[in-house]
Amino acid sequence: MFRKTLLLILVSIFIASCSKPSIEKTPEFVRVENGEFMIGDSVYRYIGTNFWYGAILGSEGRGGNRERLKSELDLMQKSGINNIRVLVGGDGEENIPSHIMPVLQTAPGVYNDTILDGLDYLIAELEKRDMKAVLFLNNAWEWSGGYGTYLDWARDGKTPNPAIDGYQAYMDHVSKFVTNDSAKNMAANHTKNMVTRVNRYTGKPYTESPAIMSWQIANEPRAFASDSITKAEFANWIASQAALIKSLDPNHLVSTGSEGKHGCEQDLELWNRIHSDPNIDYGIVHLWPYNWGWINEETIVDSVGVAKTKTLEYIKPHSDLMKTAGKPLVLEEFGYPRDGFKFEPGSSTEGRDVFYGYVFDLIADTDMIAGCNFWGWGGYADPQHVTWEKWDDYTGDPAQEQQGLNSVFAKDKSTLDIISNASKKIATR
Repeated sequence: MFRKTLLLILVSIFIASCSKPSIEKTPEFVRVENGEFMIGDSVYRYIGTNFWYGAILGSEGRGGNRERLKSELDLMQKSGINNIRVLVGGDGEENIPSHIMPVLQTAPGVYNDTILDGLDYLIAELEKRDMKAVLFLNNAWEWSGGYGTYLDWARDGKTPNPAIDGYQAYMDHVSKFVTNDSAKNMAANHTKNMVTRVNRYTGKPYTESPAIMSWQIANEPRAFASDSITKAEFANWIASQAALIKSLDPNHLVSTGSEGKHGCEQDLELWNRIHSDPNIDYGIVHLWPYNWGWINEETIVDSVGVAKTKTLEYIKPHSDLMKTAGKPLVLEEFGYPRDGFKFEPGSSTEGRDVFYGYVFDLIADTDMIAGCNFWGWGGYADPQHVTWEKWDDYTGDPAQEQQGLNSVFAKDKSTLDIISNASKKIATR
């Protein structure tokens, strides 16, 4: 009788335990504490990459390739890359020179659901791998629409195309963005739509996704004018967008996407102002040794030392300001061409490897930067043309640049080895 009673009790306990609802683990979001990124009780420092086309690749429409997407994420993770920066945009007309396609937003608030589906799929795949993403919502430059497209939609003149009209004409025109209320309101509505989105694959709101590290206001936002009124409007726009995002999503960080002093009309105080806003969680700088004239096509290898010196000179004042503010600093974009100004996957990268190693040591050995996202990820892409043509594989280089100029491909074994070794070093810091 005792044995029978004991058996019944044990069976009841077993049944109760099986029927008890499982407790879902509370997601741990990246936060800032004492000037460091933290996840749980651990400091989060990282090597990441720019993977702007991730949502396109994750789609099942034109330009999509989910098998490639999964292979790319697996290779990144194997190489020690756990953070990617992704475009949540692509606005306006298609078949425009130097402009990505397909686009996400075909008209104000009208979306290509195929790309939204690709974004959902990408986020779900990141969650499976415990990877993080920075999602940027706008672009000051022409290659994905952004500023210029919002001005077109606001009927504030036709935006010049830099490939045809030159960059000065483009920059003069888009300087009107931060003073055009209609254009800014459309950009704000896009922000609301994306931040409040629910992922169809996970069933969770984006606000609850542990894969999202940060919402970013724009790619390289600029005032594009040095007068005090435009600069003040620019700072106010950054502040208003940051406050909007925080009101919608208190779980995730907010960042600017700024190039640093170079993207603030050489006004370091303006950069400090936008990053001192209480709703901006960390500082951002970008740097481009080739684009900024520190090196040229003939001195890619020989001038690495010059590039390193100028990199330190550029980063340090931004880092000092963020230390005062108690915020981390991220070097979010940096590129370095291949030796001999080649573009082919697997071609020599001696200069790039030395430069990358220097940047990674700044994360591992100093308190100047807490993370980086090199530009950009080419992975398994097989570029068919130096200039991107419709439905060529996407690389890390947007359509206005040579395909392979700054991309890191799967064939670039020496670079991937440097990334992997540096990631292990940072993990033991």
